[in-house]
Amino acid sequence: MNQTYMVAVIFAITCVIMIAMILKKPTLHIVKKDFSSYWVVALLGAFTMLLFSNITPTYAINSMLSSGSVNPIKILVLFISMTSISVFLDETGFFKYLAVKTLKLAGNSQYKLFLMLYITVSVLTVFTSNDIIILTFTPFICHFAKNANISPVPYLTLEFTAANTWSMFLIIGNPTNIYLASYFNTDFASYTKIMALPTVLAGVTAFGIILLLFKKDLKKKAEISDVKAIEINKPLMIMGLFILSACTVLLAIASYIELEMWIISFLCAVLLFTVVAVFCRIHHDKSHIISNTMHRMPWQLIPFVLSMFVMVIALDFNHVTEFIAGFLANLPMPALTYTLSSALFANFVNNIPMSVLFCSVSQSSGLGQLAEYASIIGSNVGALITPVGALAGIMWADILNGLGIKYTFKSFVKNGTLIAIPTLVAAAFGLNFVF
Repeated sequence: MNQTYMVAVIFAITCVIMIAMILKKPTLHIVKKDFSSYWVVALLGAFTMLLFSNITPTYAINSMLSSGSVNPIKILVLFISMTSISVFLDETGFFKYLAVKTLKLAGNSQYKLFLMLYITVSVLTVFTSNDIIILTFTPFICHFAKNANISPVPYLTLEFTAANTWSMFLIIGNPTNIYLASYFNTDFASYTKIMALPTVLAGVTAFGIILLLFKKDLKKKAEISDVKAIEINKPLMIMGLFILSACTVLLAIASYIELEMWIISFLCAVLLFTVVAVFCRIHHDKSHIISNTMHRMPWQLIPFVLSMFVMVIALDFNHVTEFIAGFLANLPMPALTYTLSSALFANFVNNIPMSVLFCSVSQSSGLGQLAEYASIIGSNVGALITPVGALAGIMWADILNGLGIKYTFKSFVKNGTLIAIPTLVAAAFGLNFVF
């Protein structure tokens, strides 16, 4: 078999097995914590591709330790640092506190509640992380809907859509944004300037479609009783918000102060946890907020992303990415082509592997940043089509299953496709207008 085809087949088989592992959810128990096992498949796939390609382990390691922005270690440091700040804020009760405030302001009108929840989730997603918002708001919505005697499905769909649409606005909203933007050496301000219009168009389009889909459900009045107050750790919450705000500002001006984004995010995270550790020591705070934050971190993404990076190196070395880029180059309307193809590909291999692969594909295409931003749109909005499209979708489905909420794979695909396709088209139109 031709080596190019062999490497492509190994990659495809690895992705299929990996998705099967994600859906079946077997776990590994390491150091008193359960880890998803999909990353083990990616790791084995990377080793297999090294064996059957011409690249050496030294070549792969040197590629990962390069001094450029493509360095996956730097990208992972940026993602893990920003995620740790978001998880910390969740541990202080910040997100649940805002959710309660939103419910109290909405009253008994579902339409008002719908709009306020959409705005709240959207704004929080822009400045934190879509994964954290989904993990925090999903249980809250389920419990609230049960007590208010209304269907949770419209609100769950709204939350998941908002989190995976407005996450495009800033680089920090999704790890795929971070990876693709870093690969093309795109700074914070330039990214926001390009993605603002596509994100707004996508967000407005998605909200309008969801309103049409669930207008009958929303006509019923919500029977909202007294909403229980949420306990917050106010001093630590203020610290977290201050550090997050400062970090966001510094990321926005990173190119002007000549500091790489991964250094800024890392230093902000270290500063936060150092200050919190000292504060807890002085005030004898036994909330274990730092250990709880570390326990909830998605550490499995580290071997997963590194393994996928090695596989893409092998694909690129054996000209597979050039073949994909050549195929897409023959299709009309490149902004729409890359937006739709990246979204569909994300639902075959998950959006993180897709983003790693499409970095090389976009570079080989000759379209540069147009393909980059189109792939970013696909990596975010593509998560709406099936639960496989993003890790957030898999976690979301797990939470619903644990809470006894019936939301079948068929319903997910049906609602998700109706929302995603027009949203992808609207975002691609905005991107094409900007360029």
